[in-house]
Amino acid sequence: MATKRWDLLLTHATLATLDGDAPFGLVEDGALACADGRIAWYGPMRALPSRASAARIEDLQGRLLTPGLVDCHTHLVFAGNRANEFDMRLNGATYEQIARAGGGIRSSVAAVREASEDELLRQSLPRARSLLRDGATTLEIKSGYGLDFDNERKMLRVARRIGEVLGLTVRTTYLAAHALPPEYRDDADGYVEALIDWLPALHAEGLVDAVDAFCESIGFSPEQTRRVFEAARALGVPVKLHADQLSDLGGAALAAEFDGLSADHVEYTGEDGVRAMAARGTVAVLLPGAFHVLRETKLPPIALLREHGVPMAVATDCNPGTSPLLSLRQAMQLACTHFRLTPEEALRGATVNAAKALGLVDRGALREGLRADLAVWDVAHPAELCYWLGGDLASRLFVGGRPLP
Repeated sequence: MATKRWDLLLTHATLATLDGDAPFGLVEDGALACADGRIAWYGPMRALPSRASAARIEDLQGRLLTPGLVDCHTHLVFAGNRANEFDMRLNGATYEQIARAGGGIRSSVAAVREASEDELLRQSLPRARSLLRDGATTLEIKSGYGLDFDNERKMLRVARRIGEVLGLTVRTTYLAAHALPPEYRDDADGYVEALIDWLPALHAEGLVDAVDAFCESIGFSPEQTRRVFEAARALGVPVKLHADQLSDLGGAALAAEFDGLSADHVEYTGEDGVRAMAARGTVAVLLPGAFHVLRETKLPPIALLREHGVPMAVATDCNPGTSPLLSLRQAMQLACTHFRLTPEEALRGATVNAAKALGLVDRGALREGLRADLAVWDVAHPAELCYWLGGDLASRLFVGGRPLP
């Protein structure tokens, strides 16, 4: 047999492949090899080809090896913070009351507009590094705190720069339909026309991987959202949607109608919406951080999502107002605690299903041919990723087969 020569060989690992029929796709005392940035082989140590070799070999000594985590919903590019609103909520103010009083998203808009691009990068990088340190090797980052052409562009440019600085995949989402800026306070339709006009130029610059909107009574109506989605479709850009977080406006079904990658939040989504998502392959992105911080009581329709086979992803929703969450693993734990996901559902939600929610088919599992984005954990079993509250469990990360410092 010819000698196999790989770039990287990880040995004596517990592999959570998320592939196959076994729980977690678990392979005890396994090995995994990478070549040219992709997974070239995996299996039990006893099946390792006898003449295999690699430029770099690491003995993981029983540590858990999983795909790198994928955080498929974040707003981590922002300036300042909104800790005062946390205090207001604890003193009885609701999300809607804060928003209608000029707080919420609008206060972040003011801070982003005042910050230079370099300053915005300086403030945002530590948040991205926190997500990276806890196992996330792919991030989605939304705009939506600029709400004019120059500042939306600035946010998207910063998101791209974060990926370049950290060596991660960053998928950018255009979310100008997040709130009404002060200059359009009484002209929602006029603002929708403006943000639609900005989209082609931003897309032409390579700054837009997807388009999103906040379809809600304090955001944008289904009709306005439809106009945004039609503009995205005309450019061949996939859509996502903040759907049914505070009420059921049919957002999940609307996202599915446009073959949306995902409908996110979905606490109030009814069975019709779930059926529509199932029919179109739209992922339900669960955001337990916002549920937790807002002390919500309306649970997403988990049983219906399971019944109809809708993939469930889990994300941090990292943002300054309603989910200041800097750990995707902690989001997994919250999804288990609040939404009763199993640890396996939560891990799949932060890997293979999260990748699907970004339209990425090259990652999210340990399988030959997939991108070698890998996380090594100082635990013995994947359920521990959802069991421990806090702690530094990620000991090693690889992106495209390359170790991150």
